[in-house]
Amino acid sequence: MLGAILFVAVVLVVRLYFLQVVHGNEYRIRANDQYVSTSGGFYDRGTIFLKDKDGREVSGATIKTGFSLALKPVEITDANAVYNALAPYIEIDKATFMARATKEGDPYEEIATRLSEEEAREIRATNLDGVILVPERWRYYPGNTLAAHTIGFVAYEDEQLNGRYGLERYFEDVLSRGESNLYVNFFAELFTNLREIVFVPVRKREGNIVTTIEPSVQLYLEKILAETRAEWNSTFTAGVVIDPQTGAIRAIAVSPSFDLNNFEKAEGWQFANPLIERVYEMGSIMKPLTVAAGLDSKAIQSKDTYNDRGSLTLDTYTISNFDGKARGVVPIQEILSQSLNTGVSYIVSRMGKDEFRRYMYRYGFNEETGIDLPNEARNLTENLNSPRDIEYATASFGQGVAVTPISMVRALSILPDGYAEQPHVVSAIHSRAGITHDVDYSDVREQVLNPETAEEITRMLVKVVDEALLGGSAKMENYSIAAKTGTAQIPSPDGGYYDDRYLHSFFGYFPAFDAQYLVFLMNMEPQGALYASQTLTKPFMDLTQFLINYYDIPPDR
Repeated sequence: MLGAILFVAVVLVVRLYFLQVVHGNEYRIRANDQYVSTSGGFYDRGTIFLKDKDGREVSGATIKTGFSLALKPVEITDANAVYNALAPYIEIDKATFMARATKEGDPYEEIATRLSEEEAREIRATNLDGVILVPERWRYYPGNTLAAHTIGFVAYEDEQLNGRYGLERYFEDVLSRGESNLYVNFFAELFTNLREIVFVPVRKREGNIVTTIEPSVQLYLEKILAETRAEWNSTFTAGVVIDPQTGAIRAIAVSPSFDLNNFEKAEGWQFANPLIERVYEMGSIMKPLTVAAGLDSKAIQSKDTYNDRGSLTLDTYTISNFDGKARGVVPIQEILSQSLNTGVSYIVSRMGKDEFRRYMYRYGFNEETGIDLPNEARNLTENLNSPRDIEYATASFGQGVAVTPISMVRALSILPDGYAEQPHVVSAIHSRAGITHDVDYSDVREQVLNPETAEEITRMLVKVVDEALLGGSAKMENYSIAAKTGTAQIPSPDGGYYDDRYLHSFFGYFPAFDAQYLVFLMNMEPQGALYASQTLTKPFMDLTQFLINYYDIPPDR
């Protein structure tokens, strides 16, 4: 009997702890809403964390608590005096306010929302009759525009608040909270959490998510993109900073961006993430992948030469170098250093169509990356099934096939060490049961290139930076950087390509032979510059210098 009494006592104490401490504030808000509010109800949602370089979690999306301001017209005797006292805190005009404040028999009129604690305190000090302050909670984004395309936002859909873009949408099942969560009895809560811990997959657990996004790197990337877009009057600029050894994305951004706390002021097209949701013909940044495939398949060796005639004709179509000039007999290195279309076409002819297609598929261009962001587009690579030679030749220098930028980033991240990694922006989930579940992508790691191939293509790309990129002026004496530019013509809806519109791209990784970061940049339709080396070399080098300093990366040469 004593044991039973003690057991019941323990249960009651634990239950009171949950009621008064764990969920105390939530109950108070719901109870207050039940008597003084005509709409809404208790709102809760999981937090999205960014993570700085020291491992500290920084809130990117959270719940903010404040107050809504309401009137009881039946208790107001001097509506004009009430308006004058409240005018600093409300945005409605006096006529509208007076109409609401003087409604006969009306017990409740909401006139302002999302007031701060300080504003509520000042309003209370007025001691106005008929004025009510009701606690409320709403989704809040501390960084405003920071990582807007990645985080996404919450908005009404069919009269229900749901995640609409970015992580808010992709992890809706993790972040959302059921209305009845507060009223589960102690034993049900205990055994539900036990079941969650043991049986429920990580992706299905309610909780908070921890991203791989580093806030300082994200902020600097967004600054660089905005400056680049403004300088070249581009349609948009975008970029990714990724750890090629793990696939963890440290920053991913698009300019123009938008304010997550005021997304209704943005235009609808701004919400989509072109890095994930659109496909493009990416141009010459495809060439290192073609050269690496040729090296790995033994179709060529880096010490080989070939005769560059400036152009070649396949299936009645003529392919030319960017300047139409012939170089004569040149080393394979010059295919990358001078970005020769005929050179990569030569490599494809040595490999054969089937072998070239096999490598493009091994790079992942025939499938989605599976990144943990919504609406990933499907790559358009049907040309790799053509019986004609021309389609394979154009694909070798990034035309005729359209891929998502994130798919290109995944493929380019193979070059440093030969392994394909899963690109991702979420590293862990803090479940409501109080347990942290790391998200593991090691099972999808795949070797695509031999280590010798990865080392050789890296050496060739380092030579591009040291000797060819802007005449070698971008070289860093103490750091090896492997990089390549891309300038692609933009397809016209009427067929063919525009002759005055280009997509510029740039990628590079460093320290080249133990790459810790790979940076990818793209610049859509810049004005006043023909080549990507003109518009993206400086932004890339600024980002590189920032990352080296911020992470204190030691010199490698």
